[in-house]
Amino acid sequence: MSHPFLPSIISVFKEGYTLKNFAKDLTAGLVVGILSLPMSIAFAVASGARPEQGLYTAVIAGFLAAVFAGSRVQVSGPTGAFIILVADTIARYGYEGLVVATALAGLILIAMGCARFGAALKFIPYPVIVGFTSGIAILIFSSQIKDFTGMHVIEATPTHLVDKWSFYFSQLNHIEGATLAISFFTIGIILLWPTVSKTIPGALVAIVLSTLAVYYFDIKTETIGQRYGAINTSLPTLSLPKLSFDQIADLLSPAIAIALLAGIESLLSAVVADGMTGRRHRSNMELIAQGIGNVGAALCGGIPATGTISRTVANVKLGGHTPVAAIVQSLVVLVVLLFLGAAVSLIPLASLSGILVVIAYNMSQWRQFLQLLRSPVGDVAILLTTFLLTVLGDVVTGIEVGIILSAFIFINRMAESTRTDDLKLLVSEDEDPRDYDAMRELEIPDEIAVYQIYGSLFFGAAEKLKMAIQRISHKPKALVLRMRHLINIDATGLMALHDILDRADQNKTTVILSGVRPELYKALERGGITQRIGPNGFQKNIWDSIAYAKQILAGDKNPR
Repeated sequence: MSHPFLPSIISVFKEGYTLKNFAKDLTAGLVVGILSLPMSIAFAVASGARPEQGLYTAVIAGFLAAVFAGSRVQVSGPTGAFIILVADTIARYGYEGLVVATALAGLILIAMGCARFGAALKFIPYPVIVGFTSGIAILIFSSQIKDFTGMHVIEATPTHLVDKWSFYFSQLNHIEGATLAISFFTIGIILLWPTVSKTIPGALVAIVLSTLAVYYFDIKTETIGQRYGAINTSLPTLSLPKLSFDQIADLLSPAIAIALLAGIESLLSAVVADGMTGRRHRSNMELIAQGIGNVGAALCGGIPATGTISRTVANVKLGGHTPVAAIVQSLVVLVVLLFLGAAVSLIPLASLSGILVVIAYNMSQWRQFLQLLRSPVGDVAILLTTFLLTVLGDVVTGIEVGIILSAFIFINRMAESTRTDDLKLLVSEDEDPRDYDAMRELEIPDEIAVYQIYGSLFFGAAEKLKMAIQRISHKPKALVLRMRHLINIDATGLMALHDILDRADQNKTTVILSGVRPELYKALERGGITQRIGPNGFQKNIWDSIAYAKQILAGDKNPR
């Protein structure tokens, strides 16, 4: 079995990497690199960064994440999920603040991978993911209306969603027909091009055709060069950000959000790739790889990156099956940056907006959203809370509150599934009736109380056990707690048992624990319960427990 912290590329070369393998990876990498170009530029521009910063990210983060990847076919780079979070961070703290937040996020991802959190991130509830992603899609779409319609006005666009749309409606007379035509032309090409070719990305074709049309027909619409000036076509250089403790404290919240989003997105992408390839990725190594990629991107003038589902799926479909394909795609972007960077400045912003509108629609997951509305009330509450906070509040709050609310609802469900029943009064069709018939034949006297515990005895349910025992109307000579259905116990549950033992000592009641699982016994031993009860206080099954309790009633001081 391979080591969980071994990069996939090492496994590939250990198994034997042939020229035939390289030919497939080269073809896939070339096409995916071309696909990455418009995406990287569009995501950077929409985030408030410069176009070349998106390309730097595709090069640096894409290369580093591929070299250290835990997935053989993962392709990393800028992604639409980060747009609003990056834009918000830049607006609040400037680009330097984004650099620090991205670097911190990378370090957090590395720490999460080293701590083996890869499996834990898979437990993020689906309603949180859908609610957040749908909210991001709404925000991305809303942020593109100005460039999509050519609505060039002096006033700054409001940041709040409601105010933003109110502003748009007040400026309808500023829409430029030529710009709007280019935007719809871009969308049309993206939607129709797959009927012509599924190899060449439609987004790239749309950008090339719209750029040529604007340039040769002198269409009056804003381009990347007009807004951002000349594109920097030099190699990205290493630059260390200036750090202060106050700055780190302020940026910790967006850094955690970037890390969580990068981790979730990359592992989801890796799981999708596993389903297509039949392989299993190394989740902890993938987190480390994404962390290294984000640190590298931050130090070289980029923006946050993660594994991208669209590019990863394209890579697999095109025949890429090792990290070499992802390395090739990053080199393709580098070549374009160095030798064709000047052409990037001619791209109309309306074309980029058209691409982002299509991406926002694909991200919206509206079918899954509607389906989740038919889920249990708790899941609907998580979905709508995450969605509304993401759209009307901020993306960091949406993620945090969604996860916290999910945790509370999970605790409540666990608490509801935990119960304590008086076994002598219990009639259940879920159990083998012979079990209860046999217990009735035991003729348990009133001096013996028998209770069965189900579920998990944790802080959310421990009070139920205490209340059930306190409701015993008399003071029994023996109290049997049947634990064969008890799954686990935490510190609060242990304290509840100590409280029951304290009360039993006051009432001179002997407590017997029946059918304790081995793993649960260890927890009771660490919590000091076994020392208080003694070895005879633990019985293998309910029959031995009742027999032991009857010996106590008979006055045997040393029953066995």
